[in-house]
Amino acid sequence: MSDITRDATHSDRNLALELVRVTEAAALAASAWIGRGDKNSADGAAVDAMRRAFDAVAITGTVVIGEGEMDEAPMLYIGEKVGAGGMAVDIAVDPLEGTSITAKGGPNAIAVLAVAESGGFLHAPDIYMDKIAVGPGLPAGVVDLDATPAQNLRELARAKKCDINDLVVCTLDRDRHKEMIRACREAGARIMLLGDGDVAGVVACSQPEAGVDIYMGSGGAPEGVLAAAAFRCIGGQLQGRLLYEDDSQVERAKAMGILDPHKKFSTHEMARGDVIFAATGVTTGAFLRGVRKTGQGAVTHSIVMRSKTGTVRYIEGHHNQTLKPGRFFA
Repeated sequence: MSDITRDATHSDRNLALELVRVTEAAALAASAWIGRGDKNSADGAAVDAMRRAFDAVAITGTVVIGEGEMDEAPMLYIGEKVGAGGMAVDIAVDPLEGTSITAKGGPNAIAVLAVAESGGFLHAPDIYMDKIAVGPGLPAGVVDLDATPAQNLRELARAKKCDINDLVVCTLDRDRHKEMIRACREAGARIMLLGDGDVAGVVACSQPEAGVDIYMGSGGAPEGVLAAAAFRCIGGQLQGRLLYEDDSQVERAKAMGILDPHKKFSTHEMARGDVIFAATGVTTGAFLRGVRKTGQGAVTHSIVMRSKTGTVRYIEGHHNQTLKPGRFFA
């Protein structure tokens, strides 16, 4: 398959736009739970809506990054088949990246998915991954996971022809990042702390309007694969290395085909071949606006990207609930 956006059965329909409808459905469903303090219900609503929306997409999809194994997740589990039938693709999903921030009404919650040719995604276990990312247009290897924060900031400032104190580092607000944050500040950089949602944080590096120069720190490995899919479409550099809490996690990674558990993965090693990335904002954040309720329904803000063409589209969707009452909102 040379182009995953071509569907022999429905050649007049663009798969990229169909995938936006899937993330829109998840975002709309999750939006009913913004600020209600119930992250599990928010996540469950997004999962259910995304699963139903996939039923209308003309693909034969296999979830390779999902909500967990079959015994952990009733829907969108790893290995689940989705779609109405058609081309065979692998799917990475996070129906609600930022369950806690949705529950609290915080920024940067998104519904996100990516689609690749079969075998295109790294089968990453649901453990932590150390990540570093910068946007497009920079020399190859300008930053590296094995360098210190100060070294990376110095090289990035040189490449951008600016001072280190002009740089903004994005990272998750976690105790495990305290030493890294201290080192970045001592070097002169500023810090943007995220409560949750490192896919949004990584992708923000590629969006000039987001005001982020570099992403550093550890977050979920599945989210690293999703971010790599976005970078395949828009450029930039992303490196990731799995982090393990015990030997059982090492064995889990090996069982999923990762022979070198300490390998430093590049963008192209995490997401290969033709890739499509789509996301819809649930709450307003670094690069997407959140769902906005209106008198008749809601307005959504989405992004969709294709690696084959490098095209990035922002889509504003107006959803009239009065035409199909009760479809999206609790």
